[in-house]
Amino acid sequence: MRKILIAAAVMAALPAFAADLGMGTQLGTTMDEIKATLTDMGYEVRKLEMDDGKIEAYAVKDGQMSEMYVDPATGQVVDLDTN
Repeated sequence: MRKILIAAAVMAALPAFAADLGMGTQLGTTMDEIKATLTDMGYEVRKLEMDDGKIEAYAVKDGQMSEMYVDPATGQVVDLDTN
């Protein structure tokens, strides 16, 4: 029974790791958390800085640059631009 519960917990957590970047994606409330989350998602973080009360991040994955703004109060992506 214990193995089944552990397997179910692992399977429930997988979609969070498999999810890609989008509006509302939870990245974290600090620059360190955002960098760690993006890195875990397979992104190379190029730049992080504060801009007008939001955390601005530039990251690259599979040759595609993404610029995003994260609300430090909620940790969610509030603006996203992919090139």
